[in-house]
Amino acid sequence: MGWLGRLESTLSRIEATYRKTRRPDSQDCGLLAGAESLRLWHANLARAVQLKGGVFWERPYIGCGYRTCPDVVARSGHRIATGRISPRGPLKAERNIGLAGYRRQTDCPADSGQLVASGKLAQILVNENVLVDKDSCILYAQDIHSKTIPAFAIIRPKNKDELTESVKIANKLGHAIIPRGGGMSYSKGYVPLQEGSIIVDFSRMNNIIEINEEDMYVRVESGCTWETLYRELESTNLRTPFWGTLSGISATVGGTLSQNGIFWGSTKYGSAVDSVVALEVVVGDGTLIKTGSDIQKNSAPFFRHYGPDLTGLFMCDNGALGFKVSATLKLIPKKEFREHVSYDFSDANSLFDALSKISKQELVDACVGFDPYLQKVRMQRESIASDLKKLAGVMKDNNSIIGALKDSAKIAVSGRRYMDDVKYSGHFVIEERTKEAAIFACDEVNRICDHYGGSKIESSIPKILRSNPFTPLNNVIGPKGERWMPIHTIVPHSKSHEAMKKIAKLLENNQLELDENKIGVGFLYTVISNNGFVIEPVFFTPDSIDDIHREIVEDNVLKNIECFEDNLDARELTLRLRAELLRLFEDIGGVHMQIGKSYDFKRGLRGEAWSLIKNIKDIMDPKKVINPGVLSLNVNDERD
Repeated sequence: MGWLGRLESTLSRIEATYRKTRRPDSQDCGLLAGAESLRLWHANLARAVQLKGGVFWERPYIGCGYRTCPDVVARSGHRIATGRISPRGPLKAERNIGLAGYRRQTDCPADSGQLVASGKLAQILVNENVLVDKDSCILYAQDIHSKTIPAFAIIRPKNKDELTESVKIANKLGHAIIPRGGGMSYSKGYVPLQEGSIIVDFSRMNNIIEINEEDMYVRVESGCTWETLYRELESTNLRTPFWGTLSGISATVGGTLSQNGIFWGSTKYGSAVDSVVALEVVVGDGTLIKTGSDIQKNSAPFFRHYGPDLTGLFMCDNGALGFKVSATLKLIPKKEFREHVSYDFSDANSLFDALSKISKQELVDACVGFDPYLQKVRMQRESIASDLKKLAGVMKDNNSIIGALKDSAKIAVSGRRYMDDVKYSGHFVIEERTKEAAIFACDEVNRICDHYGGSKIESSIPKILRSNPFTPLNNVIGPKGERWMPIHTIVPHSKSHEAMKKIAKLLENNQLELDENKIGVGFLYTVISNNGFVIEPVFFTPDSIDDIHREIVEDNVLKNIECFEDNLDARELTLRLRAELLRLFEDIGGVHMQIGKSYDFKRGLRGEAWSLIKNIKDIMDPKKVINPGVLSLNVNDERD
């Protein structure tokens, strides 16, 4: 008898023992958990073996002590059911074979409650979409900068029905349940802060539901990436006003709306949430809520402000109030004519003045500025081979063959040396519906930059960025493999100079320690619509990276970086300076996107606003199971 046959025999014996020993109070523990869980996993164990072409673990761990110890039965089931097939984990190459994927035994702790919970979820989701193996639970408890308590389980619903039922189960069993989109947060937005947390991976809810060209909206599931949406809309000559973050190859629509996001289109049209018309949201008890005009019985999601703005209620909530099922976004005509402009400025103030003036005139779709340090880092990050690869994108993106050849030749000739003497650089992408309008806007941008003392430079950066809008996420580590940690604030244009002066002073006061620990700090600058100025300090710390970085960053980059050891002193300094910067941002009246669990949201709020938010949380999530700790809510069960 093969090991699968022995497993089947063991299942039968366990079930027979359970029938003889069952007590009324044993419904959700012990032998029942072991028997039900083993039975659920048996089919997938066989599937896993078939996938690998035979037996791929030396001996199964089964049955030991099943007659006398329910916990041992549960633990046996867990050990059989855990592990992974892919040596790179669940986010790359082969996915986990869920509850049945087994490559090696693990010591991941489990109890009968975990087996019951995961078993019930597996009945809804199919086994392979409930992950409980050690590596997955650790990986999903990481974001770009943080690593917290391993998850209890990861679930991957395919549609709103599976999501709704899963939320109901988690709510009933008292588990915290946390939404996760593309995993690009750097502020603990989706990582667990308490034991027993279930993470909802939205990667399978990635469909484009409807493209309505007549009524000018598109409906997408929340797990759809911005790159997917962009590619799907290409043939329609339409686009969303905001159409993605720089991490859009992985960043999802739902995650971006929860944490807010900026870049493509945001200089003219605002942040991600400004493009939203309506939502579908599952709240804490599993109820599905619709917003915008979709709340009207006989209407469609074509208009946002129908009665109180329920859509806005779930925007930028960091997943505190519910799980976004789908979003309806505005559509606008795609703008076919483009111009690109880059300037060098002698100081930050001149760059700031130019960025502000250009945004107020609504001349460009996207813009970005770099200080000398971050500029140098970006030049180091990319390679000549990467540049040449991106030239193809520039040529494809150009409307004329002659123009494409000219642009590509300029980029190839200028290489990177043209940035050697540049101090503070500003880069602008202009998009218009007519050639004349694009040229006019370009002339105005040139005039404004000249007015503030800028010197025109080759526009390679905006050309490459726009023609390759969603590139691999190699920038989540530094060019040498440093740990990357951004933090940001948004201030009115009138406060940008003051804010930068105070931020620079704080860092200057700590420059000796930064130098001793070899920590570099650079700055990214941009604007949101015509009223928000973004300042983003970025730390590059010689410290070890985590599993999530190895999952995201391309292999050809990983093999060429330095593998830093844990550097606790440098890490502590970085965290301290981040905390001091957050306090400074509050003092100067700065606000934030991607608040997550790193920004102390409560501390900066007026009391009456905080009370209202808590009351809304009570209504939407009475058991406080949705993403505890985010937006400073339900931290350690303290409400005040």
